[in-house]
Amino acid sequence: MKEDLLHFIWRCNKLQGRLLTTTTSQNIVVKNPGTLNRYAGPDFFNALVEVNGQLWAGNVEIHLKSSDWYAHHHELDSNYDNVVLHVVWEDDISVFRQDGTQIPTLELKTYVPASLLQRYQRLFQHYNPAFIKCEKDYATIDTIFLTGIQERLYLERLEQKSKLVLNLLHQTKNDWEAVLFQLLAKNFGTKLNGDMFLQAASLLPYNIIRKERSDLLALESLLFGQFGLMETMDCSDAYYMQLKSQHQYLLQKYSLEPVKKGPEFFGLRPANFPTIRISQLANLYSIHQNLFSGLIVANEFKLIRKQLKVPTSKYWRTHYTFGKVSKERTKTLSDKFIELLIINTLIPLKFAYSKWRGLDWSDDLLQLISTIKAERNSIITNFDLLGPPTKSALESQAKIQLYTQYCSKNKCLHCAIGTRLLNRNT
Repeated sequence: MKEDLLHFIWRCNKLQGRLLTTTTSQNIVVKNPGTLNRYAGPDFFNALVEVNGQLWAGNVEIHLKSSDWYAHHHELDSNYDNVVLHVVWEDDISVFRQDGTQIPTLELKTYVPASLLQRYQRLFQHYNPAFIKCEKDYATIDTIFLTGIQERLYLERLEQKSKLVLNLLHQTKNDWEAVLFQLLAKNFGTKLNGDMFLQAASLLPYNIIRKERSDLLALESLLFGQFGLMETMDCSDAYYMQLKSQHQYLLQKYSLEPVKKGPEFFGLRPANFPTIRISQLANLYSIHQNLFSGLIVANEFKLIRKQLKVPTSKYWRTHYTFGKVSKERTKTLSDKFIELLIINTLIPLKFAYSKWRGLDWSDDLLQLISTIKAERNSIITNFDLLGPPTKSALESQAKIQLYTQYCSKNKCLHCAIGTRLLNRNT
């Protein structure tokens, strides 16, 4: 028995129509189970429960055993003073509030049908999955239902991503241009160097970018230097020496401190080398003086692509690393990389910006994400083996949210799919 099943029983009102009594034989009528609380405090807020004809408005706490109340030290926490009903699988001890009054207890094991327990065990316990616990039943969920929950999952994912955006906004004292620069830096760093690029960008005051961006060489030297690529390189070609000299000047001019550890190259394709991505980022800011204002109003891929489709500087046409010549190639941001920037940078930024301004751009953002191709990774591949193919980035982002926040954390009964499967014939 797990507590998530008890939450499901209470949340989905699986006790409806049964004559319920407390462990002290008081009649119970559940008028409203309340609202699930996913944070600290009682499990359900604002419930309405009638006990022996007296209507109580308050909170509900759920445990496997009554004694868990004391094991979790709720008797010392004033947040639990307003609990009007204690719902447990097994009542093994009486529970009292701080003022000495006993909390009514509902013991579930005498009311839950065996068919529900058997279905729960078959779906989520007696099976060792290759991917997700409901993989044997996933294909039986109708497509209309899956489509219906995708938007909710994606907006839930945007809510999570917006926390980073708003945190950066606070750190930059409401400078949205600075926030955009830091988020772009993170995603230009790709998965391997993203966190390191974000750290380096956060340590570089954006007003310096504003001052230096009209000179591409100065901007490149600033980014290469601050992102840890100037001190450890053993190179003597003219371009590198020019960058290094310029960076030394900027270090003194602005009293800067580069990151202590530079980016990684191992395991990356040459097109994703930090050198190439930093040059592209520098070129982007050298070309566009007001990048945030241009991107925030763009709501179509072709308009965003027009602004982000930038190459490296001339030196990097024949280099992937300092001092080592390669075949000449124009290294412009690809459409695929721009799509990833839209998914991971621009749409979360727009979502957070609209919240900050008190607006609702959800429909526009859903429309934009729906026009972008689905990402390809192991999560999406495994979902596609179970059900309909993933066609858009809206679908792929929804499935990533489903897997990372529910499937991989065994939160099956907090998931719309798990709830639907367990609700069948119960």
